[in-house]
Amino acid sequence: MEQNFWQKNRNLLIIIVVVVLLIFWVVGKYNYFVSQNEAITGQWAQVENQLQRRFDLIPNVINTVKGITKQEKDVFEKLAEARTRYTGATTTDQKAVAATQVESTLSRLLVVVENYPTLNSSQSFRDLTVELEGAENRISVERMKYNDLVKNLNANVKRFPSSIIASIFGVEERSYFEIAEGVEVVPKVDFNQ
Repeated sequence: MEQNFWQKNRNLLIIIVVVVLLIFWVVGKYNYFVSQNEAITGQWAQVENQLQRRFDLIPNVINTVKGITKQEKDVFEKLAEARTRYTGATTTDQKAVAATQVESTLSRLLVVVENYPTLNSSQSFRDLTVELEGAENRISVERMKYNDLVKNLNANVKRFPSSIIASIFGVEERSYFEIAEGVEVVPKVDFNQ
């Protein structure tokens, strides 16, 4: 009789096993998405830590440069504006755009500095420049780690069948921390104007 019960209900047992396995897979995928989102959020915090370090150094660089290069007010104003934009940003995307604007303006400031030999001979300026270069390198590393995590999450959000689970639970793609257009162009500084 017991054998007859298993034979009669074999299809039902197979369906139950498949449903249980499917539930475990869905729960596993959901937990994966939660872990990935938390990892991305944590990595973004690391990026922000390094950006804050850069922003803390910028006023010192500006004040050192201001003492020698009074005619470069435009660069200082744009750097202050970009820094203010970052402080006022509320989303990761807004902060990434603002940080990129700071990078662009900072690169222009460094080009201006190259034209002032007196400034380059200042020990305090050289020390600040070394610290700023270190901060930029750390930002680059943290941004790369952040983008790698975003890439993994985005790939899983797009892949079938995990895309179904992502849409059910509202998991969306995250934005990369990208360099703004035009940053790669070296600014031109003309002292003949």
